[in-house]
Amino acid sequence: MATPAPELRRELSSRQIGMIAIGGAIGTGLFLGSGLAVSIAGPAVIIAYVLAALVTLTLAYALAEMVVRHPEAGGFGSISQRYLGHGAGFVQRWLYWASQVTNIGSEAVAAGLYLRFWYPELPLWLPVIGFSATMLLVNAASVRLFGRAEYWFAMIKVVTIVAFIAIGLTAIFFGLPGGQPTGLGALTEHGGFAPNGVGAIFLSLTVVTFSFLGTEAIAVTAAESRDPGRDIPRAARRTVLRLALFYVLAMLVVVTIVPWQQVAAGSTITESPFVRVFGLAGLPAAATVMNFVVLTAVLSAMNTNLYVTARMTYSLARDGYAPAALAVVSRNGAPRRALGLSAIGLALAALISVLSPDTAFPFLVGLALFSALGTWFLIFASHLAFRREHRDAPAPIRLAGAPYTTIGGMLFVAAVTVGTAFTEQFATVWQAGVPFVLGLTLVYLYLRRRRRIAGE
Repeated sequence: MATPAPELRRELSSRQIGMIAIGGAIGTGLFLGSGLAVSIAGPAVIIAYVLAALVTLTLAYALAEMVVRHPEAGGFGSISQRYLGHGAGFVQRWLYWASQVTNIGSEAVAAGLYLRFWYPELPLWLPVIGFSATMLLVNAASVRLFGRAEYWFAMIKVVTIVAFIAIGLTAIFFGLPGGQPTGLGALTEHGGFAPNGVGAIFLSLTVVTFSFLGTEAIAVTAAESRDPGRDIPRAARRTVLRLALFYVLAMLVVVTIVPWQQVAAGSTITESPFVRVFGLAGLPAAATVMNFVVLTAVLSAMNTNLYVTARMTYSLARDGYAPAALAVVSRNGAPRRALGLSAIGLALAALISVLSPDTAFPFLVGLALFSALGTWFLIFASHLAFRREHRDAPAPIRLAGAPYTTIGGMLFVAAVTVGTAFTEQFATVWQAGVPFVLGLTLVYLYLRRRRRIAGE
């Protein structure tokens, strides 16, 4: 009797799933990319983070509601295929794969930038390659080992952000030992709360929304969850509420302690605004510790995103939309071949780090945004179709206010996508995104025609 081929294993617990989602979302978007957002909107960036948090909460509830009913490999990609058709499932999964692969590259570049805080003369490409190889090895291990490692990686981030917020609020309202309270004056004393106008808040949403990308990883973990009906809703609620609290309060501390012009990164990024806060506040030792933490954080996000892209590639191969060889799973339950394909983003990061190290991070972020926003839009569209079919079905978690909240989420994503065309840092979004979607559509039509000819 033939031995069954290895498959993905249900070895992730509820707390691990929640931390994987946090690990994917808390990375460059908060620690490094937030500097771009501050440079666009000034202190009013806080409003942008609140709006993005609300939409992310809507997305998480919509996803959890669907995934609990369909805990399949591929997560929301498989759900889109089920409710919007094979074409939508194909395009969405490859869109998400492209977004996350590019995002992995941006995480690798950010890790290299963090390391140069201590070694400013170090060529950027060297740490990019070193960190990339390390994270690939971690992901090639069993999912149980990955889940444990990512739980503690993410826990370091959570504890540090909580400490950062506590120290920051103390400095603002009570003052640190030997110093006076900074107060809230920095929010309005340097050109006003919205120094670049209300329109800048809208434009900053492009960067801010990027900060929340990764929460959808909850859906991809469903196929390896021990109890999806219990774990996914619990993880969705905890993850988004924590993210919203962390992001909003952390950014409030950042733009309150130090004038926003000094925090803003402009068009070139060399270090985290969180590190700048400590450095400008005269606490270089704390800045060094914080830089180590954000380095750990970005490696955690990189680790999670490698996990997600490998599983998405695996699901595409299982459905016949990628080479069948990519659906092979090792004996310890890791789709190593799919993982190898997902390393393309790391190679891209290394190449850009050599050719253009000063602009590498904004370029990769812009390249990832279009695909990520397209993925979110199709998730909301899937939820509309899902609700029409299961309007009154009981579920452990449901999105309140649907379909209106779902439509609101779709309009938000569409508006942010349009806004990228007016943001200097993301000029590559439409240039790369539209041709890529058209190319995916043509590939799908070709594959569908070939299947019909073969009589499948």
